[in-house]
Amino acid sequence: MRAINLLPRDDSRRSGQKTQWIVFVPVIAAVLLSAVLSMLFLSASGTVKDRQATLSSLRAELAAIPTPDASKVQTQSALAADKQTRVQALNTALSRRVVWDRIFRELSLVLPDDVWLSTLSAKSPVSPSLATAPAPATGAVAATQFTLDGYTYSQPAVARLLTRLSVIPDLVNVQLQQSTLTKVGTAPAVHFTIAADVRGPGGGS
Repeated sequence: MRAINLLPRDDSRRSGQKTQWIVFVPVIAAVLLSAVLSMLFLSASGTVKDRQATLSSLRAELAAIPTPDASKVQTQSALAADKQTRVQALNTALSRRVVWDRIFRELSLVLPDDVWLSTLSAKSPVSPSLATAPAPATGAVAATQFTLDGYTYSQPAVARLLTRLSVIPDLVNVQLQQSTLTKVGTAPAVHFTIAADVRGPGGGS
């Protein structure tokens, strides 16, 4: 006959293996977690040390910069104030300056071809601003600041020159002082003298 074992099997070995895994898994997890935390701590610590070293280096450079001398600072401030004063004085002087190059350019544009000048005299107005002078009339103030002396061929040419001079914005009170017949060589001519005043920088247009 075939023998049959009716006794229960011995599962103590398999049970013991399961118990060992249950104990080892938390331990391994704890070890891995500790290793990760240690690496993070070491990395953060290295970053902090690097930044501390950079901060110390910057503090050393800042400490090495010399402190500005108070006397030099005061001198620089005084120079800046003096420069500002000079700039204001220059602007004031320029605002009162007569632009002679513009006046002569305007004169050259209106001077007729049949007129030539022998002398020209000009001086700046005494007042920094000159109001518009009245039109030439009997008893008008004589113009003395801008004087033209020259020649042309006829009296109408003198009148034409007077009209053209009166349209120059920088000249006011244009007056004919004299206009006489004469000769240039053997040719008949008209000798004239015209005077005007110069409009100051503050004068109206």
